[in-house]
Amino acid sequence: MDITITRHYSLDESSMRSGALAAMEAEPDLSTFENKSGLAEDMKFLASMPELCDVTFLVGDTREPVCAVKAVLAARSRVFQKMLYQAPSPQRKKEPAPRENKLRLFLKRSSEPLLNLQNAAQQPSSQQHQTLIIEEFEPDVFRQLIEYIHTGCVTLQPRTLLGVMNAADYYGLDELRRACAGFVQCCITVDTVCALLASAERYIQYKCTKSLVQKVLEFVDEHGNEVLNLGSFTLLPQHVVRLILARDELRADEFTKFQAALMWSKKYCDTNPNMSLKDVIGNFLEYIQFHKIPANVLMREVHPLGLVPYSIIMNALAYQADPASIDPGKLSPARVRRAGRSMSVQSSLDPYGSNTTLSSTGSSDVPSSDSRHN
Repeated sequence: MDITITRHYSLDESSMRSGALAAMEAEPDLSTFENKSGLAEDMKFLASMPELCDVTFLVGDTREPVCAVKAVLAARSRVFQKMLYQAPSPQRKKEPAPRENKLRLFLKRSSEPLLNLQNAAQQPSSQQHQTLIIEEFEPDVFRQLIEYIHTGCVTLQPRTLLGVMNAADYYGLDELRRACAGFVQCCITVDTVCALLASAERYIQYKCTKSLVQKVLEFVDEHGNEVLNLGSFTLLPQHVVRLILARDELRADEFTKFQAALMWSKKYCDTNPNMSLKDVIGNFLEYIQFHKIPANVLMREVHPLGLVPYSIIMNALAYQADPASIDPGKLSPARVRRAGRSMSVQSSLDPYGSNTTLSSTGSSDVPSSDSRHN
């Protein structure tokens, strides 16, 4: 019985101890106070006040000023620390100091304080305001980077995602780069793919962009008809439009591809009145398989426009009536004639390849004369 009672009381004491420990853990530690949100707001205010900053970056082609605090930049990024505080100095071979007599040595030592004051006035001090030029990134991108460095937080946006991710990689901010990589999957939508592809042109030489472009193009392949019908599709550079239309993996019907090429060409001619619509759209016809467009659509929607050579329309109709009656090479003569260029476009899709541009070999944003069809 004593043993039972002892065990009973021991169990109660153990429960009481556990309850006391749990209560202590549940109580907040009032000895430590944190106000991270307040600190972030204060640091954001600091970076927004030029008179409180000691470095100004002139960013992009427009040289927009972005202010910051050097000490904060150096503490958060080793790249900035070397840029701002470790000025490169040429290596020189040390020569033995000449022997001086006692009188000359005394005069030199007595004048050192004055010389030091003069040198301090002439040489730039680390406390003086610096101005640096940043050409690698756009102003909006660099401004977001500086905001993150000072406050520890930033709002990621599809429009500037590529730039921020590459800037984070460039300046050694691994946490921000990983956050951008995690945001990629949820930000690639039908509404954002064109903006992402347009921004990729500027940052295609960076390794982060290459992997992202591949993901965007794979999304475009899966949602081809939706992407080609977007109004923002007309804002893409010509070589990017060619790149998309040339993809064998693109899941879009041929008439939708033709309509997208027509929509882009009309937009281009609106801003370039001297260009012929037939010449502009001629750059895309080689990527459209007209024999896969229904005959009634060809005759009702395509042929009356007068933009597609009559021979291509007739060959497409003949192929639909009897595939054996038409040589497949005649369905798209331009594709056969410029097969090398088509292959170059395909090879540029490889994000890990040697190509560092989205454009195809020999292509440009101005329609070429060899694209005209008789």
